[in-house]
Amino acid sequence: MPAFRRVKTASICSYSGVPGGIRTHDPLLRRQPHTLKLLNKLTVTELAQLSNLSKSYISQVKHGKCPPSQRLLDCLAHHTQAKEQHRDYLALFLQSREAMGVSSKTLRFYRQRLSQFTAEVNYLKATKQAIERYLTSIPPNSYGLGTRHASFRAIKTFYRWLEAEFGLENLLNGMPAPILGKPILPSLSADNVLHLIEITNSTRDKAIIALFTESGLRLSELTNIRPEHIDWSSGTIKVMGKGRKEAYAPFGELSERYLKEWLAQHEPDGNIWGLNEWGIVSMLRRLEKATGLPCNPHTFRRTFACLLRKAGVDTMTIKDLGRWESLEMVQRYTRSVSFQDSLKFYRAPLS
Repeated sequence: MPAFRRVKTASICSYSGVPGGIRTHDPLLRRQPHTLKLLNKLTVTELAQLSNLSKSYISQVKHGKCPPSQRLLDCLAHHTQAKEQHRDYLALFLQSREAMGVSSKTLRFYRQRLSQFTAEVNYLKATKQAIERYLTSIPPNSYGLGTRHASFRAIKTFYRWLEAEFGLENLLNGMPAPILGKPILPSLSADNVLHLIEITNSTRDKAIIALFTESGLRLSELTNIRPEHIDWSSGTIKVMGKGRKEAYAPFGELSERYLKEWLAQHEPDGNIWGLNEWGIVSMLRRLEKATGLPCNPHTFRRTFACLLRKAGVDTMTIKDLGRWESLEMVQRYTRSVSFQDSLKFYRAPLS
């Protein structure tokens, strides 16, 4: 072998991307781990057919006797890209989330947001500008840029996963999230809640409304209550909260009254309601249409926080009772109450 060939070989034979595989110090190849894996995985014959290069040359490359040529690298890169374009990354991502044990609600969130995104944007070839244009196309809703912000979160998680699992570029690195507004969100007064309970004929529905308001339960928490979760002596219910965290929620005398009445009438088979999440939401929507009052789980949860705040309960205690992760959401929910409390001390400077 000529002297110059021996020197070049020595410079490339100290790194192995795959145990027992091709050794290289070539910085271009080391930046392409998938190309290196493919070089090790394919046989000499397959590589020769793919690149139209001689088998003897391919054999020398696979045994680390000479470096891969640019032509060979380009052929492998093109083969990898063609293969990647036929891979359903979204399905693999959703499968990974399911394997992690995320809730069905979280899985639906990712599927909905990312299906819309991938239908409009070629995410494997997209630029940051293309993603920004897509996000800009999502119109504001009644509460500002909440929908746009939700899509941004889903897309960012998707690209972070693509980078970690397949080495693809994370285009959202350094991209600022859409700015969320801070609207004063609607809540109900105690009289509003009592009115809703009064006009409802079903004992079950009365119990649901009372429990939503007195316990601050999320929809999934309320839906999954079973008889054994209720501790009548302490006035608490064991629930499975966000992130699959077990916690306890308190309930008051009104909830206890309607719960006992309902359970005296109904023999539970599964949860205590005989309804799934959609059934509870449908009931609340009918009630909202009949009364004109906002009736949804989030409104009742805000009402729980606001009524406690009006009663003088501090935000830290409300956070613990409502199983919030931070004070920020409690403060956001109770902004109107804080303003009303301050308004009591207001004296017009010129009056």
